[in-house]
Amino acid sequence: MQSKAATVSQYLAELPPDRREAIQAVRKVMLDNFDEGIEESMSYGMIGYGIPHSVYPPGYHCDPKQPLPFAGLASQKQAMSLYLMCAYYHKDIEREIREGFAKAGKKLDMGKCCIRFKKAEDLPLDVIAKVIKKSKVNPFIAHYESLLNRGGGAKKAATKTATKPAKKAGPKVAKKSVKKAGKRA
Repeated sequence: MQSKAATVSQYLAELPPDRREAIQAVRKVMLDNFDEGIEESMSYGMIGYGIPHSVYPPGYHCDPKQPLPFAGLASQKQAMSLYLMCAYYHKDIEREIREGFAKAGKKLDMGKCCIRFKKAEDLPLDVIAKVIKKSKVNPFIAHYESLLNRGGGAKKAATKTATKPAKKAGPKVAKKSVKKAGKRA
């Protein structure tokens, strides 16, 4: 569930006390370990950590008005979630997270980049700190752009200015051939 809060302070204030405490504990670890160039704001209804347009002018290729997402922290209906985009892009970081949870004896509930937890104690915060500290802005941007380059048309979307919406990449289908196919059927 997305919050309508305009600021991180408002977001935290609307949380139940137990969740606020957990989110604040994880947030502190994140803020203490981020590389320079990461900014905290509300993004997509949660606390977002992004690479601002002042550092990466093209912004997020899916919505160039948004900064490039780096991480997120959210209180959702069933659990809280920590989103680490570095885990999505780098298999070695994902592996480090999985191994760190196992060594700490913690159960990992993880999707592609989303780590779900019920309380801060469910997370090995030292592992989270280590992974975040290891994730630097410039290599993250370089890797992000390399992934866009593999997508062909997505590279054009990523290099558009933040004021122009990205065009969808993909094969074009002539309207005429679609109409003709429909008449034959």
